[in-house]
Amino acid sequence: MSDVLELGWEEWLALPALGLPAIKAKVDTGARTSALHAEVIETFGAPDSPKVRFLIQPDPDRPKLEIICTAPVVDRRDITSSNGQTELRYVIATEMQIGGVRRTIEITLTNRETMSYRMLLGRSAFGENTVVSPDRSFLQPKLSYDLYKEIKPPKPSTRPLRIALLTREPDNYSSKRLLEAARARGHVIDAINTSRCYMKIEARAPEVHYDGKTLPFYDAVIPRIGASMTSYGMAVLRQFQGTGAWCLNPPEAIGASRDKLLAHQLLSQAGIAMPVTAFAHSPKDTKDLVGLAGSGPVVLKLLESTQGRGVVLAETKKAAESLVDAFRGLDANFLVQEFVKEAAGADVRCLVIGGRVVAAMKRQAQDGEFRSNLHRGGKATAITLSPAEKRTAVAAAKRLGLNIAGVDILQSNKGPVVLEVNSSPGLEGIEAATDTDVAGKVIRLIEQRTRTLGRKR
Repeated sequence: MSDVLELGWEEWLALPALGLPAIKAKVDTGARTSALHAEVIETFGAPDSPKVRFLIQPDPDRPKLEIICTAPVVDRRDITSSNGQTELRYVIATEMQIGGVRRTIEITLTNRETMSYRMLLGRSAFGENTVVSPDRSFLQPKLSYDLYKEIKPPKPSTRPLRIALLTREPDNYSSKRLLEAARARGHVIDAINTSRCYMKIEARAPEVHYDGKTLPFYDAVIPRIGASMTSYGMAVLRQFQGTGAWCLNPPEAIGASRDKLLAHQLLSQAGIAMPVTAFAHSPKDTKDLVGLAGSGPVVLKLLESTQGRGVVLAETKKAAESLVDAFRGLDANFLVQEFVKEAAGADVRCLVIGGRVVAAMKRQAQDGEFRSNLHRGGKATAITLSPAEKRTAVAAAKRLGLNIAGVDILQSNKGPVVLEVNSSPGLEGIEAATDTDVAGKVIRLIEQRTRTLGRKR
């Protein structure tokens, strides 16, 4: 019969629509669905007509040969492999050419880098008039991986991103600027109230739900999590990570920055200079605790203070001891820290994005106030940092694992010392003081980390 397709247990075939002119496949009559090797799988497009982009190395012996493929998604289903493991896979439909036969087949995408064959051809792809001879191979014309020599290396593949902005304050300056900057660069961005997220936690398909609906896949998440939502916000962020989203600041880095004791310990371990700091929880020896931070004045800080709240200056050692006793009576966790007098009520906010300082301002406290926070009436002006200040700021953000950080530095007689590292720095003051498009730089960093398809991601 001339229309019978004869196959051996291994055959060469092509998938033209995917840009694959030659691929060696194992023919498996025991498998219903065909499978293709895929790495760095990314979905994109409208929710009602999603597409998938993935990376494939068609030749197992040439790992540097990489092809980027794109196809519509027709389904996502559980597939059980020959070893009994079940995996949730994307399913695509594409044209297959084998010998003189062309037909559209369904293929599931999975990582087959440990397999000898980059493709498995299941029986649903055979057609009615197909005969498989399990003791023979290459009954159809042989192809060659040399066909890929004519294919130019792929250029970085980019697309509009879908971004989630986690915030309970979508109308504040920082949120508005991030929304504007993302949309100006052609991305889809949704402001999501962290407290209204809830989670479906399972091994194969973790989901984040919001207002009775499952949230779509997001390429990236910008966390703007308030101090009161740190614990739950970190849990929501971990759930987004489980769906494959890239988080601008990962949850563990946010947790480290919010815990002032942990942050100081991590900075200390990295050899990053900071004011001498002492910590205690209900200490018995108040005098010794205060003495560890110096003879005075000293600063007392609640571990979870923000925007200058919970920060008190004790002018004398006796005043410091009284404050320690008061905090102890409240059963509060706090730090006692050396007061850097020569800073003269000023600090420097360094905005670090992607491992470099993109803007810096000097904040000067108003008369009679030692806290320079803008929320406390401090005044901000642009400043040019010294190389040592830049190195210190970058090192502090890196040690805590933050891709964006507001690093507060004091200019002491011993050089720059880190006062605090903020994982959700406000943008209004520093954009106004430096005339820098910080929000735009945040979006460009997200593009660099998520928009290009490649193994490094």
